[in-house]
Amino acid sequence: MRYLLITCVLIVCSCAATTEQERLIFEDEFLGSELNTNFWSFEYGDGCPEICGWGNEEQQFYTDKNYSVQNGFLVITAKQEDSLITSTRIKTQDKFNFQYGTVEMRAKLPKGKGTWPAFWLLGENIREVGWPLSGEIDIMEFAGKDPHLIHHTLHTQSSHGASENTFSTNFPSIDTGFHTYKAKWTANSIKFFVNNELQYTYSPEQKNIENWPFDQPFFILINFAVGGHFGGHEVDESIFPQEYIIDYVKVWQ
Repeated sequence: MRYLLITCVLIVCSCAATTEQERLIFEDEFLGSELNTNFWSFEYGDGCPEICGWGNEEQQFYTDKNYSVQNGFLVITAKQEDSLITSTRIKTQDKFNFQYGTVEMRAKLPKGKGTWPAFWLLGENIREVGWPLSGEIDIMEFAGKDPHLIHHTLHTQSSHGASENTFSTNFPSIDTGFHTYKAKWTANSIKFFVNNELQYTYSPEQKNIENWPFDQPFFILINFAVGGHFGGHEVDESIFPQEYIIDYVKVWQ
């Protein structure tokens, strides 16, 4: 954590002009040839025995081998390896978290039926209180079966974790080229943006622990899931390998 803070202080000066009222507190532009493990940790396997299929009957098996860092990009690759589909999932849990601020990713999405890339946040207290009481902020989810839709969702105890507070927008060319996905999170609301255009605002009038667990630190996750309830149980195995390419992740506060 000490290394992280020193790194962020060094980059504030060159990036403070990004916004007049916020300062950069986290940045990873994926330089070098390896993932920065001072920022990120890997998750492994298929979720078993605790959360088999990671709670969604997903088909992928996560490893620390399905990624590369090259030319300033993080590339997560989903592969068909015999009867196994492998991929990668990373998180900043125990290394970086924040409460309120603006978090943004620039990325190029994979294509094909069954692909399910995501950029999201989980409450740092998830080990103590469990999910969904910890809260979840899905800044961007994309299902290749619906190739033009971007989804933003909040998971809370009030909805028993279901996707009740959600919004989807049609973008005809979202699966082509790079786009930015952003959430502005304050004590009063969470606003979701695609390419700097506001798409959805979540702000319950009466806030309580069940509908607003968003008054505590959260950490960042990036993963490339395959199949499942959201990605679709019908997976086109002929599309693999597929790449989820991330240019940067930044947080201002």
